[in-house]
Amino acid sequence: MKHLIGIICFLSAAITASSQKIMGFSEANAVKQLEWEKQFDTKLRPADQDEWMKFLSSHPHHVGSPQGKANAEYMASLFKQWGYETEIAVYQVLFPTPKTRALELLGVKPFKAKLEESALKEDKTSGQKAEQLPTYNAYSADGDVTAELVFVNRGIPADYEELARMGVSVKGKIVIAKYGGSWRGIKPKVAYENGAVGCIIYSDPADDGYVQGDTYPEGAYRRSDGVQRGSVMDMPIYPGDPLTPGVGATENAKRIDRKDAITIMKIPVLPISYADALPLLQSLGGQVVPAAWRGGLPITYHTGPSKEKVHLKLEFNWDIKPLYNVIAKLRGSELPDEWVLRGNHHDGWVNGAADPLSGMVAEMAEAKAVGELVKNGMKIKRTLVYCAWDGEEPALLGSTEWAEDHQEELRQKAVAYINTDGNSRGFIGAGGSHTLEPFFNEIADVVTDPQTGVSIKERKYAQAMVNADKAGRTKLAGNKNIKLEALGAGSDWGGFLQYLGIASMNFGFGGEGSGGEYHSIYDSYDMFTRYKDPGFQYGVTLSKTAGRTTLRLANAEILPVDFTSFQKTVMEYTSELKTLLENMRAETDAENKMINDKLFDLAKDPKKVYASPLVKEQVPFLNFSSLENMLVQLKASAEEYQRMYSKGTQLSPDKQKELNEILFRAERSLLQEKGLPRRSWYKHQVYAPGFYTGYGVKTLPGIREAIEQRAWTEAQENIEVVAKTFQEYTQQIKRVLELLKTVADPEKKSF
Repeated sequence: MKHLIGIICFLSAAITASSQKIMGFSEANAVKQLEWEKQFDTKLRPADQDEWMKFLSSHPHHVGSPQGKANAEYMASLFKQWGYETEIAVYQVLFPTPKTRALELLGVKPFKAKLEESALKEDKTSGQKAEQLPTYNAYSADGDVTAELVFVNRGIPADYEELARMGVSVKGKIVIAKYGGSWRGIKPKVAYENGAVGCIIYSDPADDGYVQGDTYPEGAYRRSDGVQRGSVMDMPIYPGDPLTPGVGATENAKRIDRKDAITIMKIPVLPISYADALPLLQSLGGQVVPAAWRGGLPITYHTGPSKEKVHLKLEFNWDIKPLYNVIAKLRGSELPDEWVLRGNHHDGWVNGAADPLSGMVAEMAEAKAVGELVKNGMKIKRTLVYCAWDGEEPALLGSTEWAEDHQEELRQKAVAYINTDGNSRGFIGAGGSHTLEPFFNEIADVVTDPQTGVSIKERKYAQAMVNADKAGRTKLAGNKNIKLEALGAGSDWGGFLQYLGIASMNFGFGGEGSGGEYHSIYDSYDMFTRYKDPGFQYGVTLSKTAGRTTLRLANAEILPVDFTSFQKTVMEYTSELKTLLENMRAETDAENKMINDKLFDLAKDPKKVYASPLVKEQVPFLNFSSLENMLVQLKASAEEYQRMYSKGTQLSPDKQKELNEILFRAERSLLQEKGLPRRSWYKHQVYAPGFYTGYGVKTLPGIREAIEQRAWTEAQENIEVVAKTFQEYTQQIKRVLELLKTVADPEKKSF
C-alpha cells in the first residue's frame, strides 16, 4: 500500500508538472523548462556560498582597495571556469576618503568624540584597522565650523516645518539628526537649505540598538560605538561619478570641475555612534521635543540650541580611484543580441558580508549552476550577462558608469535587468516594473521557503495577514498576489530602469535577520553566519528565485510581459494623486479658516498689535482629463493583449523575434528625453527616487512632486507630459496586437 501511495504521488506530481503553464512558453517547451529548473536546484550548494563569502569578506573591499581588486579577479576567474566570456571593466571615479575628522563639544564640560569602533575577539575581521575606512560620509563637503547645536529629529522637510512652528531656527547652527526616515543624503541637503552650517547623523538605539535586542556580539544589534558609514551624494539629482554625468567614467572621459559637481554636499557631514551622540544631546537646551521624535537614550530629548558650541572639522582626499566591474556573458544560442542582465554589487564599506556579499554569492551560485547545465546540454536562447558591480555603496558608481558607457548597445539589446543586494532569513521582498508582476508571482508559487516548507508566496501572504488590521485582513483574504513595490533608489537598477528604460526587478529575503551591523566593521562573515543566514539556506532560496527569473526570461518564446498589471497600477497612482490634491485642499482650507478666525478675534481689540500670519494659497482643481482618457485607451489595449497573449507562441520565429523586440522596448517609451524637472538624468515618467526621500520612490514623479511643492502650473504641464507618454506606450501595445492578429488571419500583413 505504501509503495502504491508513493507511485500515485509521483504520477500526480508528474501530471501537475507536465500540465503547468509558464508565461511565454508553449506547453511542450514549458515541460522542458521545468525539468531544467529541477536540475538547476540540485546544483545549488550552500557550501559554495560559504566558501566564496569567506574569501570575499576576508578583508575590507571598498572602492580602490587591494581586496576590492582581488575580489574582482577572484570572481572573474570563477566565471571563466564556469564557461563565461569574462572581462573586468575598469572605470576611474571620484571617491573621497577622510584626511581629518574632528568633533568636539566645547565649554565647561568639554567632550571629544571617539569616532571609532572597537575590535572584538568574537569577530575575527573587526581588528583590521589599517585596512578599514574610518567612520565618515562620502561626498560630504570639507569644512571647519563651530556653532550651537540643534536637534532636527530625522532631518526631513516635515521636521523643519515642526521646528518652525516651535520657533526654532537652524540658521548658522550645526544640526544633529537620527538615521532613518529618509536616505541619509537628504539630511544634509535639507539642513543646508534651511541655513545650517554642518550636519551630524547618529544611530539611535531605538532604531537598531539595545532597544531592539541584545547588542553585538551577544546579540545582533548595534553596539554603542557602532557607526553607519555611507554616502551623502545627492543621488536624486543623478547617481554615478559626480564628475562625468551622462557618460562613462573611462580614463579619457571629459570631466567637469569638482566645484561644479552639484551632487556633492555643500556642508560638512559626519556619522557618529550613539555613545558619541549622548553628550551632544545632553548639551541641548530649549523645548522638549514632540513625543514622536524621542529616541532610546536615557535622556530627555530637547530641540536645542545647545548651551555650549560644537566644533566640527572635516577634510578629505578627493582622489580619482579605479573600480572593477566583472562582466560575464553566456552567449545565447538563438537570440545572442537579446540580453538578460543579472547584477549584484561586490564592494562594501568595510568587510560587507551581509551587504552586499550575501546577494553576490547567491548570484555566483546561479551562474555556476547555469554553466553546468549548459555543459550538460541545456540551450540558452538569449544571452545572459552576469554582472558584479563595484562602487555601489558610494553612489551606484560601477553600474551607472557601465550603463552610461554602453547605453546605445543596451538600448538595442537589453531585455530586462534583475538585481539583488543584501539577503538574510525571512520573507521575500520584491519590487520592479509592473509589467513583470504576474511573471514574478508564477515563480514565487514554485519556490519553497526552507523554514516552513510552503511556497515563498504563501509565506509572504501569511506575513501580510498577520500584520494587517481587521479591515486589511478582509481586503487581503484570498488575494495571495505579491504586489511589486515601485523602485526608487538604493541599488544598481537606476541606470537601467530610470535612465535607459530597461524593465527591471529587485528582490531578496529578510525580516528575520535584522541587526545593527549595517555599514559598520561588524558586517562580517562571523556576524552573518551566526545571525543573518546560518547555513546559507536563504542564500540558496534566493538563487532558486533569481535563477528561475533569469532562465525563464532567457528562454521564453514570448517575453512574459503583462500590460494589464501595469495599467491597473498606474490607474492606482493617478487616483492617489487626485486624493492627494483633495486632502491638501481640505487641509489648506482648514488652516486658512483657523488663521482667519484668529485674525478676526485679534481685530476686535484695536489696542493689540500683531503680525499677520501667512495664509496659504488655495489648492486649485487640476485637469486630469487628458491623462484619464489615455488610461482608458491603455486599459482597452492591455486587456485585448492579455486575451491574445497565448497566440504569440504560434507565430513564426521571425514574427516572434519582431514581437519580442516591441515587448522589451516598450518600457523605453515611458522615458522622456528631457527628463524630470530639475533632474534631467531621471527620464522615466512612472518611477523615480523622491527629490526629498532618496531611496523612497515617487510614482508619476513629475506630477506628484509638483503637487507636493504646490507648483500648480508645473503639475498641470506634467499631467500633459505623462498623458503623451502613455499615448506612445499604448501605441507599442497596438503594434503587438497587429502582429498577434496575424495568427488568426494568416493573410493579414503586419504594419
